[in-house]
Amino acid sequence: GRLNADNARFLLLAVLIVLYMLCGAAVFSAIELPTERQAKERWEERLENFTQRHNLSRAELRHFLREYEEAAVAGIRVDDIRPRWDFTGAFYFVGTVVSTIGFGMTTPATVGGKIFLIFYGLIGCAGTILFFNLFLERLITVIAYVMKSCHERQLRRKGVLPHDGRRGSGTSEADSLAGWKPSVYYVMLILCVASLIISCCASAMYTPIEGWSYFDSLYFCFVAFSTIGFGDLVSSQNTQYESQGLYRFGNFVFILMGVCCIYSLFNVISIVIKQSINWILKKLDCRCCHRCQRKLFRSRRNVVMPGNMRSRRNISIETDIVNESDTDGRRLSGEMISMKDFLASNKVSLAIMQKQLSETANGYPRQMSTNSKQNGFSGGVGALAIMNNRLAETSVDR
Repeated sequence: GRLNADNARFLLLAVLIVLYMLCGAAVFSAIELPTERQAKERWEERLENFTQRHNLSRAELRHFLREYEEAAVAGIRVDDIRPRWDFTGAFYFVGTVVSTIGFGMTTPATVGGKIFLIFYGLIGCAGTILFFNLFLERLITVIAYVMKSCHERQLRRKGVLPHDGRRGSGTSEADSLAGWKPSVYYVMLILCVASLIISCCASAMYTPIEGWSYFDSLYFCFVAFSTIGFGDLVSSQNTQYESQGLYRFGNFVFILMGVCCIYSLFNVISIVIKQSINWILKKLDCRCCHRCQRKLFRSRRNVVMPGNMRSRRNISIETDIVNESDTDGRRLSGEMISMKDFLASNKVSLAIMQKQLSETANGYPRQMSTNSKQNGFSGGVGALAIMNNRLAETSVDR
């Protein structure tokens, strides 16, 4: 049933993610490993030259460098940068915490700070994720409203909908527009364009102020907006900037807008990935079904065709729901299935068929009395009520 389908999606997605990670690791290793080896060779050469020039031992120099690494973790740098834990720096830090960016250039060093971060991040991250979800809902609502308006305008230009809004020849089209929703691919395209525009505008601000190249600025925007947060490039870390207040406000606005758009884009892409997984599972299921049908066709002569049974009677919407709920929306008409599958997916059809066979064997239909129609089942709700009503209607018709 549905549980098996969900498990299949989960397993397929897990396999695809592992394969995706293996491919990514192979690509990054092939690209970055030679550069890392060259950098290590240059560093060893510089270290050797420095120790010989200043008559120092390698052990003393390495001990000094380890102490500097500890100081760098605490926020001490060679260059002149702003204090990490003043109010402005602390506000920037909590922004990276609740947004789940976590650059890593500032981390709590005390036990009290680490304990407070656990509880503070637990509530802050949950609240921010809720904010992102609400933002996504409103963004999708606005996009759907704009696209629906454009769609209605196109229909009016084609003459399908009346221009004065009255219901005329385009009543069916107007009714269909009531539940109209935009395609997920259009929404994904709009979010991609919006994220690209925000990233380009933010990069144009970071390039002259931070002294980065434009490509590095775009790289920082993706790392920050996607909440990956490597920490190799971090904005607003120098002590002084030109128009410092305006720049920090613009930095905050761009990061907020970028994170919201990229988060929304990730959610939409996840829907597309889920549709792709469902398509793959359907293709695999169809191949398996074709193989099973060939085996059944070879091994069995009497094969049940559910399309013939369903065409003999007028099925209501409720009956369709009962019959199709067990098969998870699978189309059964025209497919050759086994008797076991037929019994599981067409319970109402089986009940009617059994009643007709019984009446044929007895030679006469059973007479339904008025009391039997007013029993506790005929006016009920659900699969049993639908089956009983259909039996009653069949008895009266006969």
